[in-house]
Amino acid sequence: MNLPKTKKLGQSRPNIEQIKTYINSTSKPVTRRDVARAFKIKGSDRIWLKKTLRELTGSGEVALSQRRGFSVSSKTVPSVSIIEIIKVLEDGDLLGKLKKTNDETARIKILISYKSGTPALQVGDHVLAKIQKSGSDVYNATVMRRIERKSSTAIGIITKTSKGMKFLPIDGRRSQEAFIQPHSSISFLDGDIVKVEFNDIGRSIGRKASVLEKFGNQNNSQSVSLISIHEHEIPTEFSAAAIDLATNAKPAMLDDNRKDIRNVDLITIDGSDARDFDDAVWAEKDQTKNNKDGWRIIVAIADVAHYVKPDDALDVEARKRGNSVYFPDRVVPMLPEALSNGMCSLRPNEDRACLAVQITIDNQGKKLSHKFFRALMRSKARVTYEDLQSTFDSKEKIQSSGDFIGKLAIPLYGAFNALHTARLIRGALDIEVPEMQVQLGTNGDVENIKDRERLDSHRLIEEFMVLANVCAAETLEEKKYACVYRVHDVPSSDKINGLRVNLEAFGIKLNKGQVVTSKLFNEVLKKAANHDAKETINQLVLRSQSQAIYSSNNLGHFGLGLRRYAHFTSPIRRYSDLLVHRALILAHNYGKDGGIKATMEELEPICEAISLTERRAAVAERSANDRYSARFMAQKLGESFDAIITSVMGFGVFVRLDNCYADALLPVRSLPYDYYEHDDKRHTLTGRNNGIVFSLGEKIPVTLKTADPITGRLAVDYAGGLPENANVIYKKTSKTKNRRQKFKKLSKR
Repeated sequence: MNLPKTKKLGQSRPNIEQIKTYINSTSKPVTRRDVARAFKIKGSDRIWLKKTLRELTGSGEVALSQRRGFSVSSKTVPSVSIIEIIKVLEDGDLLGKLKKTNDETARIKILISYKSGTPALQVGDHVLAKIQKSGSDVYNATVMRRIERKSSTAIGIITKTSKGMKFLPIDGRRSQEAFIQPHSSISFLDGDIVKVEFNDIGRSIGRKASVLEKFGNQNNSQSVSLISIHEHEIPTEFSAAAIDLATNAKPAMLDDNRKDIRNVDLITIDGSDARDFDDAVWAEKDQTKNNKDGWRIIVAIADVAHYVKPDDALDVEARKRGNSVYFPDRVVPMLPEALSNGMCSLRPNEDRACLAVQITIDNQGKKLSHKFFRALMRSKARVTYEDLQSTFDSKEKIQSSGDFIGKLAIPLYGAFNALHTARLIRGALDIEVPEMQVQLGTNGDVENIKDRERLDSHRLIEEFMVLANVCAAETLEEKKYACVYRVHDVPSSDKINGLRVNLEAFGIKLNKGQVVTSKLFNEVLKKAANHDAKETINQLVLRSQSQAIYSSNNLGHFGLGLRRYAHFTSPIRRYSDLLVHRALILAHNYGKDGGIKATMEELEPICEAISLTERRAAVAERSANDRYSARFMAQKLGESFDAIITSVMGFGVFVRLDNCYADALLPVRSLPYDYYEHDDKRHTLTGRNNGIVFSLGEKIPVTLKTADPITGRLAVDYAGGLPENANVIYKKTSKTKNRRQKFKKLSKR
């Protein structure tokens, strides 16, 4: 190849335009060596050249051929590049764009599908991804890793060392460790949880930082949730204007738009730790001749729209939060406590404004009619799930004692049984996944971690709320009002194919070409009911589902088997429900609280925003539970547990410990010494010599090795033995570099 003539640059480096001009001037792709020779780049400058060419390739300015040759093309979309997330789609997948674009690639959109191992992402995140063209101007991307954007601040723990006070980040990244400047304006002690500002963002070694805020001390159990709150930037303080509006709110009175239902025996049914009550229920047998064995139901919901007007200070704060966030020791509310736990909460024996719906169903749970109305109600009792269940289970006692709650329970459970029948008929997805419950003592320390009990009383309230939500969506559609739907799309073909491969490992067949319905998944779950890996199979089915989100475009709700669905029943803790309330008030002409009729185009950005805040809340709640779990398990170091393998990766396996529902990592280095081959399709790790196979859903013995309350991470060692036919292998060890290498025989465990 004839190289173009270039001026002698001496020790100076060429600029990017010179390099691009040279590459473009050749008839064939050029190699890195060609570029170095053309510009007389030698020595350490070759490292700079390598990095520069990599950046040019990543940005799409230069294309890299399969033979490692470089060429310039304005129309080239690189095979590997940095992508910026720009939108969350209805099914939970993400839409991205090239971070660095030219005129030809600026409009190209790239779809990122969630697969096993994909990190949790949100709008604004940057990722390094492999890009493949799947059609005309259609590109799919596979995430390789998230690009950490350098931040000037971080949250972590102050620890005392021989060299001074050191900052340790809560995510465990050593690159963000720093020494604290001694002249900080905020006093701090060893173990304090703080937010710091780095004095030199570009440095990774010998960094220094200053304390900006102090949140508490790690030895205080109440600080656990504070870490998650500040880590995920969940707003905790309300504006003075919002506080003022909430504090001075006046109770609603009867008027022409509000019906008096204070004589109806409505009751609230919630958990024992519930702090706000936004829904009340009532039921009775339908007395009409044409609906034998049918039921009449009233679901009454707190009338939050009466107190939170569109675009006022309370509305601004509620929209920013999107939802309340729940931790074992506290709630970060969407609305100030004066409303959430006061004026809006359906407290027993207090007059409260509500938006209610009266529904008639037949004995099979089919809805025959419904009607919304604005009202003034008075809850007759605050009942817990446990109390309602135990009362209903004592039917003979109810009849003899004339117990008030018992008499209400009988028609409530009668209506529930009808609705449950309807649920079975339509084939709503029935996934059983244990939910971890952290139990705190009076001192705030973790007393126990267990599986959250699931009673029929829980299902009763769920079915009543689902029915009311369906009524809300149907009414807004009938009246031609834009609606904030809760949508759950059909799982993608990629996720279905992945599930099919996973199920084969457990002997469960999912045929190709079948119409994907919730009933199909229920058949799989039924086959898994008596399987040893039942919990794992349920998790796999859950992971195969699309992400439920909010949208102004109705896609139906796949999991519930419903054609239309909208959240209506929790306006105290969800902004989506408040928007549905306002639309219903406008549609029925119940007052001016609803504001102005919204369009789909106006609602969609809000839907995207509250979908993200919902995801943020879920991640924060999970991280807090992980930290509480690690705090609890730190007392059990060295103890042995049975564990189920929940995920298999090349670097090890993740397991869930029995009886405490804690997740832990079993790294490859903690396995019997061998080379382990990872089978991504079969989800196995296999020792090449010892023959040990670690597979998804398998139960194995482990020993708890570490429990870090700061990061929430647990690690375990393998406590099993080698198979009888295992080949004994030898591990190379050396105490010093210059000493003769020795070999140490691993004994069978």
